[in-house]
Amino acid sequence: MSVLHIAGVDRPAVALLLARYGMDLRLLSNDTDIPGSYWGDSEAGLAGNTLYARPDTPLHSILHEAAHYICMSPERRAGLFRDAGGDDAEENAVCYLQILLADALPGIGRERLCRDMDEWGYSFRLGSARVWFETDAEDARLWLIDEGIIDADGGITGQLRG
Repeated sequence: MSVLHIAGVDRPAVALLLARYGMDLRLLSNDTDIPGSYWGDSEAGLAGNTLYARPDTPLHSILHEAAHYICMSPERRAGLFRDAGGDDAEENAVCYLQILLADALPGIGRERLCRDMDEWGYSFRLGSARVWFETDAEDARLWLIDEGIIDADGGITGQLRG
């Protein structure tokens, strides 16, 4: 199985989802280095409120970087370039939120995103993103609720941290 790339999904839906959070999705050509990419290669990049991607950028990378933007403090967001920073609790919340964001995209959903996260090599204590999300991520869920990013029912609020 190969992971979903932005070229294979409803790009306007992704752009609209990010726009709910004040983010701008900027698509680049295949031969372009991605500005603000932490890992390089085809991984999404962040610079301010702009998320950069190429057609070969995995959707999970786009959602992960968007979740970083959503979960970071306003102070870190103001000076953002490449490194989202944050602690372990925030990183867990980012992983949880990226799964929820996949549910907001037509034809994607959490099951597919969890499979892509596993395929790409995300590492969870219980062996898979889905099992972590369903049975071991209560701390991440509560963090997101406390920050107003999701509601008590697990729905995304469209709000940034802070």
